Amino acid sequence: MFQPRPPLRPLSARFLHVSRPLCDHVGPPHPISNMRPMIYDEDAPASTQRAYHPYSLHEFDPEPASPYKLQWKLQRQQLDEFHHTFWLESNTRFERGKQEALSRLPETATALDKERALSEFYRQWVEQEDRRTGEYTEEWRQRNRSSLILASRVAYQKFTARFSDIVLFKKKSA
Repeated sequence: MFQPRPPLRPLSARFLHVSRPLCDHVGPPHPISNMRPMIYDEDAPASTQRAYHPYSLHEFDPEPASPYKLQWKLQRQQLDEFHHTFWLESNTRFERGKQEALSRLPETATALDKERALSEFYRQWVEQEDRRTGEYTEEWRQRNRSSLILASRVAYQKFTARFSDIVLFKKKSA
């Protein structure tokens, strides 16, 4: 059965169209830190970007250079590295402490003795790490806020650039 084609979009709407979706990926978890690394869309290899569009759009940057874009990218990478480093170091110390707690038990220790020793270790660990984890959390939140501010600036510049393209196009065609 014949179905009519949808009406063509006005040319101005084409300026707002994104030719390929942004698609950040998450890698496998690190064996010690348990953090899953982010692979951001703009950092993905060109071979994966080619699959989004039939033309070679990956060779061109469709957006004008933004003074905040590079700063935001670097800040995200630093935040991810800060997060990973904290948990890598924390989990390494945790496992070392856990093994030390278990090694203090005699070879004849029962499962209940091991459970009690681990329970005491966990209690001490939480108390010992409370201040350190709180400081990490505050630092992470502060860095995350500044990253969000930069992200909003990048998005605003992108929006204004596209809006000005539409206005300029209408003036030229009038």
